[in-house]
Amino acid sequence: MLDANLKTQLKAYLERVTRPIEIVASLDEGKASADLKGLLDDIVSLTDKITVVERRDDGERKPSFLITNPGVDTGVRFAGIPLGHEFTSLVLALLQVGGHPSKASQDTIEQVRNLQGEFHFETYFSLSCQNCPDVVQALNLMAVLNPNIRHTAIDGALFQDEVNARQIMAVPTVFLNGTNFGQGRMELEEILAKIDTGAVAREAEKIAARAPYDLLVVGGGPAGAAAAVYAARKGIRTGVAAERFGGQVLDTMGIENFISVKETVGPKFAVALEEHVKHYDVDIMNLQRAEALVPGPDLIEVRLASGASLKTRALVVSTGARWRNINVPGEAEYKNKGVAYCPHCDGPLFKGKRVAVIGGGNSGVEAAIDLAGIVGHVTLLEFDAKLRADEVLQRKLRSLPNVTVVVSAQTTEVTGDGQKVNGLLYKDRVSGAKHRVELEGVFVQIGLVPNTDWLKGTVELSRHGEIVVDAKGQTSVPGVFAAGDATTVPYKQIIIAAGDGAKAALSAFDYLIRTSAPA
Repeated sequence: MLDANLKTQLKAYLERVTRPIEIVASLDEGKASADLKGLLDDIVSLTDKITVVERRDDGERKPSFLITNPGVDTGVRFAGIPLGHEFTSLVLALLQVGGHPSKASQDTIEQVRNLQGEFHFETYFSLSCQNCPDVVQALNLMAVLNPNIRHTAIDGALFQDEVNARQIMAVPTVFLNGTNFGQGRMELEEILAKIDTGAVAREAEKIAARAPYDLLVVGGGPAGAAAAVYAARKGIRTGVAAERFGGQVLDTMGIENFISVKETVGPKFAVALEEHVKHYDVDIMNLQRAEALVPGPDLIEVRLASGASLKTRALVVSTGARWRNINVPGEAEYKNKGVAYCPHCDGPLFKGKRVAVIGGGNSGVEAAIDLAGIVGHVTLLEFDAKLRADEVLQRKLRSLPNVTVVVSAQTTEVTGDGQKVNGLLYKDRVSGAKHRVELEGVFVQIGLVPNTDWLKGTVELSRHGEIVVDAKGQTSVPGVFAAGDATTVPYKQIIIAAGDGAKAALSAFDYLIRTSAPA
């Protein structure tokens, strides 16, 4: 099941196991169970610390397996074969059940251990989803740390009947004790904040007590990380407040144009960003969303959604951008019920079904090409009179037999039955004729919008909502600098954002020197 390279890597990891592991496999006579047995046989062959017990008459999903310790009835369960993006989740589960310590902070670990009550989490994932492993790994760790917590990670593509019965149209989707708990990427701290109701208030109290910074960075993407590193290297008191460290990079499937890094994936790149920042004396405040900017004569105040506020002598704003909505009736109502924004994550849930892709740029055409290999049929709708994607992508798209391209198409409504999407309405911009497409999914791929709503009325914004900056990253407010995709700087690329972040931090440092110099 595993190739020689993966076996070598896994064997090296399993050497860190310090206590026995028992894998309880629930199998039947199907091919998927045979494949899972092959995977487990490979794992057992690599170490003498793991044993496998097979069960065929229990009431568990088949195929699935529980990773636990001998004589213990709790642990983490995988329903399916966790390869692809979930192979790392499998490795971490084996290590953590086997006694290898987690990298989570001690405060977070104690918070998990002290949770009271019974928690049974179920996470539906797809093997091609780059957002799913963070959720699976966080819940697995919680199940390892607290015997009152159980977690089952379920491959939605393998358990289609459950996906349909629970009307799951996006991954990751998490259920807690049988009730929908959340969808999309969630980190361990975010999950804890949802079930430990006092956590947000306690964290806000800690943040409010912090002394003013020399430089505060708002945003934790490539621009924010670069700004933090450059500021910290100047020896000034530096803080980072980020809604989610990594930003858009976390949703990026492949990165092949960051010079010196031939190829990587977004989540891995985001981890590297955070590790680099943590190498320096930087105060990182994650899961913190900025709500207001209050300039002052001496200190700049940033108010957070948690109720806390931070003060700083200089500020770098690097809040990035988010997926642009089509803003038509039905889009919000059916979000994650057929309306999706990540074809890599959610595409496998639409296997054999009919979907539409809205957008004819590179991202839209790439999404249509990817989906065509999974779904039954793709209808690509482009507002303009022609596609705007690179010609090489257009040629590939035209070669696919199950793709229909419609240009000069204005999407007017997403329709559904109250539970899930069942169609889409569009108007021909040339003839004015109205059309309906029967389908089960709509993937929106029309670009990004800057995360700058919280700055309206304080910082000059362009008509597109971007922060207006000069060549040094200075905004219209003294002491406030900006970098990355939230600004008017053209070409929204990771490497450009990182360079802008470094430039903004250096400019802010220059500002601090000049404003604090004696007369």
